[in-house]
Formats: sequence, C-alpha cells, structure tokens
Amino acid sequence: MRLMLRNRKLPFAAVACLVVLVLLWKWADVRSVCWGGNSAHNVGAMVRDEESGGSNYRYHRNMPLIFIGGVPRSGTTLMRAMLDAHPEVRCGQETRVIPRILQLRSHWMKSEKESVRLVEAGITKEVLNGAIAQFCLEIIAKHGDPAPRLCNKDPLTLKMGSYVIELFPAAKFLFMVRDGRATVHSIISRKVTITGFDLTSYRQCLTKWNQAIQTMHEQCKEIGSERCMMVYYEQLVLHPEEWMRKILHFLDIPWNDSVLHHEEFINKENGVALSKVERSSDQVIKPVNLEALSKWVGKIPSDVIRDMADIAPMLSVLGYDPYSNPPDYGKPDSYVQENTYKVRSNPQMWEHRAKELLNRDPLAENVPPKAKDTDEDDYGGGSKDRKT
Repeated sequence: MRLMLRNRKLPFAAVACLVVLVLLWKWADVRSVCWGGNSAHNVGAMVRDEESGGSNYRYHRNMPLIFIGGVPRSGTTLMRAMLDAHPEVRCGQETRVIPRILQLRSHWMKSEKESVRLVEAGITKEVLNGAIAQFCLEIIAKHGDPAPRLCNKDPLTLKMGSYVIELFPAAKFLFMVRDGRATVHSIISRKVTITGFDLTSYRQCLTKWNQAIQTMHEQCKEIGSERCMMVYYEQLVLHPEEWMRKILHFLDIPWNDSVLHHEEFINKENGVALSKVERSSDQVIKPVNLEALSKWVGKIPSDVIRDMADIAPMLSVLGYDPYSNPPDYGKPDSYVQENTYKVRSNPQMWEHRAKELLNRDPLAENVPPKAKDTDEDDYGGGSKDRKT
C-alpha cells in the first residue's frame, strides 16, 4: 500500500513542477501587458541604483547570455570571477536550480509515456520551452546585481547545452577544460561530493570524469564554434591576458583590465560576489597563480597512472599526454610567476583573508559528509547518476 502511494506521488510532483513553470511563464505575459511591456518577447527589467537614476537593463530570451560549463573543479569559478570583475558583466554564484530544472525536463522527454501525457494535457514543446526559459531567465536576472551582460555559472548545464541554445538562441558557452587528473585529484582531496563519483577511488572518478567531459565535448561540437568556445584552464592561468582577450572578443565584450585583477573586486558592489559554501571561493580570492596546476602529481596510485590512457581516453582527445608525469603545460607570463610567489610566501595572510571575506564556520566545514544536508550532494541533479 505504501509503495502504491509513493508511486502515485511521483506524477503529482512532476505535474506540480509543470504548473509552477507554466504559471511563471504566463505571469510574465500578464505582467508585461499590465505594465506596458513587450508581451511578445517577455521582456523584463533590471534596475541598478534606481533611486539615483541608474541604468535600466532589459532581459529577454534573445539577449546574448553567457553560460560557463565544464566538469566541476575545472576552473569554472575562476572564469566567472574574472568575468565578474568586468564592469559590464555579472555572473554571480552557482544557482544550482537551473541544471536541475533542465534535467527534469530531460527525464520527461526520455519517457515516451510522459511525453504523450504532456501533449494530451496541452503542454506542447512550445509551452514547456517557454516556461522553462522564463524560469531560467528570472533566476539568472534576479539572483545578483543588474548588468548589461548576464552570465550563468552552473557547470553541468553544458551537458544539456544544445537545448540551452534552443531556449536562448543568442547565448554562448565557455567550456572550461582541465587536465582530468588534476580535476579528479581536486574533487577527491577537497571532498567535493558529486552524485555518482566514489571519492575513495581515483580509477572510478577518472572514469566518471571521462564520461562527463565526453558528453560536454560532444555538446560543444554540436553547438558549434560560433556559440561554444573551449577554454583550457592551464592556458588561462599561464597566459591570463592573452586568453581573456580571446574570450572577451568571442563574447563581443570590450576589453577592460579589471578582468586581470579579479581579486581586487571580491564582495564589492557590482564586483565578484562569492558564496560561503562553494568549495572554490577560498581559491579565487587570490590573484591568478600556478599553485593548483600540478598538485595531482605523485598523488594518484601507480596502477591508475599505468592504465591512464585506457581509463581516461578523453585526455588524449583534449590534447593532454596521459603518460606525462609531471606534464609540461607551458611557461607562464612573468606577472603570473610574481603572483605565485606572493601567494606562496605568505599563506597565513591568505588564510586570514579567506576567513575575513567568507566568514565560514569552521565547524560546518569539518562535518562528515553523511552528517550534512545531502540534498543530492554538492552537484546532484535529481537522480543518482550524476558536480564542476
């Protein structure tokens, strides 16, 4: 009897989500009509410093949104912090809800029975897409400061990248790519819980990394080079100005030196807002440096190193040598070397700065994983098969 009741609750939950999405979409229409907006395009507004006559920014589905994607721990937070330092861009913290709603829609579409039910209920592809787009747009526009260019950094969104472009045809993706060995070591050493990743096994995590990065790589290719740019974390760190100039050109954003000094804008108004709970926040308070490039060297079990080419074939596809230990990523720019010296010469100062800026509760940081609120862990997506 309990099983029957539990099974009956699932369709009710799905219908409830749909009702909320459709109401939100229709509310945008009603709001636009009542308040003189453009109902045909569901145009909303963000106002910066309204009382002092500040700028009024419009947001809509055809605006050039920026999405930052990649496997968790691949440099997505650094990328968004550098963009956030630009006066015309606002990314903000991970929303977590956008990849979840996209994945929920993906589950509905994979079920032929559920798809038929939606159509029979009058919830066509156009209705569903409009509702999901409006939901995502409201979250992106309203969860941070107003800005001319809006950016979202929910890394796993790229797994559904082609659908995101269908929703937002003028959007562009930045696909953050990092040596999978470094990514997995960071996931394990920093205890970043990702659904489906076994943090006790480098072999298993590398296999999962390979699957995730392959999906994202295929999505980026499908989207096309005009809409998806691959950004190698190592090259961004070694040559920040060269790569930020390429990235801003790709995004049609004018150059501004502030992107090279993101650490100066941490938690300042219209600057780089950091989350107290995101694992990368304590790293991006520092200037771009070389600390994280080769931390994985000497940490991965020898049998995994031996089988690396077979465990993670995407390393070779992406241009990494699976047998290089340590790898040669290239020579850094001189000021990156200077930044690295500053970071390494005074670790206590940076530790104090992290505590000051993030105000983290050290007790909460040390709670065992099973004792935490495990709402699909840090990067869950609504099912037990799947964080950046």
